[in-house]
Amino acid sequence: MPTRRRAYAVLVLLALAAMASIALALAAGSLAFTPLETLNALLGFDSGIAGEVIQKLRLPRALSGFACGGLLALAGALMQVLLRNPLADPYVLGISGGAGVGALLAMLLGLPAFGINGLALVGAFAAMLLVFGLAHGDGSWTQTRLLLTGVIVAAGCGAAVSLVLSIAPESKLHGMLFWLMGDLSQSVDPLPALVLLVVALALALPFARELNLLARGFDTAQSLGVPVKRLRLITYFLASLATAVAVTNAGSIGFVGLVVPHLMRLALGNDQRLLLPAAVLAGGSLLVCADTLARTVIAPQQLPVGVLTALIGVPVFLFLLNRRA
Repeated sequence: MPTRRRAYAVLVLLALAAMASIALALAAGSLAFTPLETLNALLGFDSGIAGEVIQKLRLPRALSGFACGGLLALAGALMQVLLRNPLADPYVLGISGGAGVGALLAMLLGLPAFGINGLALVGAFAAMLLVFGLAHGDGSWTQTRLLLTGVIVAAGCGAAVSLVLSIAPESKLHGMLFWLMGDLSQSVDPLPALVLLVVALALALPFARELNLLARGFDTAQSLGVPVKRLRLITYFLASLATAVAVTNAGSIGFVGLVVPHLMRLALGNDQRLLLPAAVLAGGSLLVCADTLARTVIAPQQLPVGVLTALIGVPVFLFLLNRRA
């Protein structure tokens, strides 16, 4: 099969997997529903308990999970090109730490869910602007300088998170730790994250050819006419915005942005025109499936979804490293 046809076939399979993961998320749980009951509830033909559970609880959560997983995978793919580092992920520049500080402060103050999300978003944007401002400095903006600045800011945010946890009352610690490990149970409105996912992908795809050149090196891209400074700025802010929104909605969920782009490179190569949409579909499907497991493994209790993504991501990443070696 020609390479392009194979790539399109992989994208179609990923799209089908995304729809299947959402369908599974709607049907599975402490209350399981048949495919016919799920379809009737989804179409609004069932006004009973199935309709209430699927329409008001599971559907918003599944769509939020898909949007956040897609945003994290997209941010990871962009970060790995921007920093030219295979270990780069959405959290490497301290944005997750900034969101964590904001969210935990809101919980410490007893703010409602809206306030927690709002302060988490403020913290994420504050960390993003701080890293960019410090890394830019006098204008000599390099991958190494950006990476080191992000690591230092992330370490500072980690210290602030530890401080908040140490002074928080015991009654609030469980909720704080659950948020830090990833939690989609509070996601009631998936529309903002879904809109941003579509917008971020639509903005990134026109630059896919330039990103392919940037992945080969600064000098190579510049010699071929790529406006490198502008491209790096756009890539940084797109990846940072995607990470900020995902962390605000779902907490700190690891390994999605790190492992998924590598898996898609194995399947499709390093062409960003194919890699970016494939990463979005695979990342969204992975997080939806992980959240479904988190809800059902010890139902009616729930596990933090970040624990499941780590348990999946660690062996997969070790396999990739061993395979490359």
